[in-house]
Amino acid sequence: MNIKNEVLYRVYGVTVLFLIYGFLILGKVVKISFVEGDYWVSKSDSLYLKYEKIDAQRGNILASDGSFLATSLPYYDIRFDLNAAGLTKEIFDLHVDSLAYRLVEHVDNRYTVGGMKEMLVRERNKGQKYLLIKRNVTHEELELYKTFPIFRRGQFKGGFIYEKKAIRGKPYGMLAHRTVGYVRKDAKPVGLEGYFNDVLSGEEGKRLVQRVSNKEYMPVSDLADIQPHKGKDVKTTLDVNIQDAAQSALMRGMLKHNAQSGSAIVMDVKTGAIKAIANLGVKKDGDLWEKYNYAIGTRIEPGSVFKLASVMALFEEGYSTDTPVFIGKGKHEFYDQLMIDSGKESFLYDSLSLRKAFEISSNVGIASTISKHFGEPGSSSWRTKNAKFIAYLEQFGLDLPTNIEIEGEAVPYIKDPLDVKDEWSGTTLPWMSIGYETLFTPLQMLNFYNTVANDGKMMKPYLVSEIQEDGEWVQSFKPVVVKKKIASKETIAKAKKLLAGVVESGTANALMTKKYDFAAKTGTAQLDYSKKAERLKHRATFVGFFPVENPIYSCIVTITDPKKLGIYGGEVAGPIFREIADNCYATNVDLKKNVADFRKPIIKNDKLPVNSKGKLEDYERLNEFLDFKIEKEYKSDDWVYLKSSQDTLLLKGQDIVSNIIPNVKGMGLRDAIHVLENMGLKVIVRGTGKVYRQSIKPGTKARRQRITLNLG
Repeated sequence: MNIKNEVLYRVYGVTVLFLIYGFLILGKVVKISFVEGDYWVSKSDSLYLKYEKIDAQRGNILASDGSFLATSLPYYDIRFDLNAAGLTKEIFDLHVDSLAYRLVEHVDNRYTVGGMKEMLVRERNKGQKYLLIKRNVTHEELELYKTFPIFRRGQFKGGFIYEKKAIRGKPYGMLAHRTVGYVRKDAKPVGLEGYFNDVLSGEEGKRLVQRVSNKEYMPVSDLADIQPHKGKDVKTTLDVNIQDAAQSALMRGMLKHNAQSGSAIVMDVKTGAIKAIANLGVKKDGDLWEKYNYAIGTRIEPGSVFKLASVMALFEEGYSTDTPVFIGKGKHEFYDQLMIDSGKESFLYDSLSLRKAFEISSNVGIASTISKHFGEPGSSSWRTKNAKFIAYLEQFGLDLPTNIEIEGEAVPYIKDPLDVKDEWSGTTLPWMSIGYETLFTPLQMLNFYNTVANDGKMMKPYLVSEIQEDGEWVQSFKPVVVKKKIASKETIAKAKKLLAGVVESGTANALMTKKYDFAAKTGTAQLDYSKKAERLKHRATFVGFFPVENPIYSCIVTITDPKKLGIYGGEVAGPIFREIADNCYATNVDLKKNVADFRKPIIKNDKLPVNSKGKLEDYERLNEFLDFKIEKEYKSDDWVYLKSSQDTLLLKGQDIVSNIIPNVKGMGLRDAIHVLENMGLKVIVRGTGKVYRQSIKPGTKARRQRITLNLG
């Protein structure tokens, strides 16, 4: 083979190889272009374009009158595309000075106008297309920014980009904060926001966005490809006025007694609708806040307020309010534990009527009667007899959760004498009968009292009345009857009578008012009775309903660990209950009596304006105006009082000794405070009108004590 042929073969070989590679490349191009074209185009686009979800505007949570408890407020993030297609160099250079001036004036005054201009020019030269101007701009601010130079040209000609978002707001601040709740990323949903999240959240939308940096995407246009659909509104049963009164009263009470936590609930007796639910706890910095829903999520030993269930079990067994019960002068040993009454009145008696034992909240009286009737240790089948008492508690519905529309309700705990795991002992029944060794939430205990107020019909407590869309209801929630009757008609009537007696002549007597009547029970539970602690802790409870004859509202107040100015339910939780009830009466026309319902006064001698006390100069001035026939029996006394003699009024002098507490009954508030505070006493006032009761007896030596005056 000559050299010429060898060269030709090599050229042919190389040519064939090139042709083969050419055909392979051509085949790959054809495959990519026509077979896999759509795939690679989408793959390319995905590096720069993608669909981003748009959260729907969240529905509102409303009070019973339609006012907002929680709503989504519109805010905007403002961005600047300095290299927008329609933003030419000529336009930018012409208006950048004016824009810099407006931005410094209204957006960021940390810059000088010159510094702001330099920053904008620098970012434009860097190719910036998504410069953050300001976050969380209000709608009013947005409308202002739209008028700025360059920005007024819009997104494509002026680079002005605004992204709408919603921030959840609560117009009433802390009011019902925990009950309304929240939904947060990486946190368990809370309250109504969490329970009705699917209803409130709506349907999300989608929009196309373009990548402008490794982590940032900007919308391609102002319009979404799929528009979001707003969530529905949830209308609650909460009354803003009652809620505010409950929370304010609870806060004042907790601050006064330096308490650890507390809750207050107001319920509509007939329907079970929750009108107010307030919870307060102490934060690390010492401030009070609704940090946990104690009313629904915390099981507690109820203390003496549980005694109502105990006496109702006795009524069902045939006991009457006049049945004599053992008191033992306030002390009695059950099995191997000594029980002592907290009230001194018990120490005077060996026995009392069941009614009186309940009114003074005698632990021994209730526990001894329950223990004797339902089986004491040592008697035959005593556990089976104990189980009969538990059966009554279940009959009363105390074993049932309320199933309120909030996650996290604690389940009631009642021991079973026939269950080994419950560690039933000889002391369990007597201690359970007075509110220990059993657990309920405040709402569950209120529901029991509400049932008594409702003549034995148990209603399901509920917080939501309607689901609304665009102002029209799409779903309504009606009152639900849980049990038509928890006890006999006679038992319920006796129970109501007992609760009214607690206020009239029992442990809640100091809270009684002439303006309206209410029925209630006080309760005080020792939190660490089984431990040896340096300082005993207590929980004060006050629960009841009003008015007595035709109850409209029931209410419970629970205060945990009050550290000063008292520990008992009547002195710690009771005044908070009374303040809430006062507000309800002041604002609810249905609670007020018609003038025709009041008994007409009978004018006779003992109805003259006697026992009225005050300054001498005030009575002399009044007598000049009215020209009454008043005989005077005083010398030069500063203080006088009126006394009747047949059909004549006597104006007599009253001696006020500087260090002896006087009788101020009949005085107006101004005069009573003047006299008592001048003696160094601290005066606590309840009610309005004239003084009709004072907590310290006249004649007691004044030692800078606290004295409570009841007005009416």
